[in-house]
Amino acid sequence: MAAGGEAVEALLELMARLRDPQDGCPWDRAQDWRSLIPYTLEEAYEVADAIEQDDPDALREELGDLLFQVVFYAQIAREAGQFDFAGVARGITEKMVRRHPHVFGDSTARDADSLHRAWEAAKAAERADKTEDASRLAGIARALPALVRAHKLQKRARDAGFDWPDPAGAHAKVREELAEVEQAAEAGDADHLEEELGDLLFAVVNLVRLHGFQAEHALRRANDKFERRFRAMERRLAAAGHHDLDALTLEQMEAAWQAVKEEE
Repeated sequence: MAAGGEAVEALLELMARLRDPQDGCPWDRAQDWRSLIPYTLEEAYEVADAIEQDDPDALREELGDLLFQVVFYAQIAREAGQFDFAGVARGITEKMVRRHPHVFGDSTARDADSLHRAWEAAKAAERADKTEDASRLAGIARALPALVRAHKLQKRARDAGFDWPDPAGAHAKVREELAEVEQAAEAGDADHLEEELGDLLFAVVNLVRLHGFQAEHALRRANDKFERRFRAMERRLAAAGHHDLDALTLEQMEAAWQAVKEEE
């Protein structure tokens, strides 16, 4: 048996037992694909967090939790006679072989850009076989986090030649969208304001992408920095005898915030 095969078989048997209609777990038996979605998303983010924390032990554990979700979905499908875990594994293996002709076929890898174009072309061909939607934007899941989906939409448009030639155009677009947000705010039209704020966010994602970064990752870093500084501000104020932020003025908190920034 292949390395890890016994462990995988044990996990599959465990999942089948948990779903057993006679003596399985009532909670596990009650789940379906839709009910599992929030847990799957949570586990995926916990994998990302373990990587961000550079914690191999936590990553191993979180990958196990994510694998359990895959096994759970496959078990539900097996019970319905649709597919099973082996079919999932075979499918992804065949897909990766098909998408790596430079490794498993006769194609020759030249550089990262040509490999990316070949990869996207292969994915587009596969999408065309599965759906009548011929758009270059077909197949981008609507359930993705909005920042991630915006990045993917923009990359697909870029691959079709619809993109700024350099970040300068994106900088100008952000300024344009910000001005439109200000106009909408002054007009007092809430629906229009929300629309313009969305356009501004989309333009910022484009700007981040054209500078070579991922908006989701950049915002995660900003979140971490804000949390680190806010906690440091709380500690600084507590050390000065201010334990209740609600009793402080914005000016007092801002002074402590600026002191934390200077210390960093």
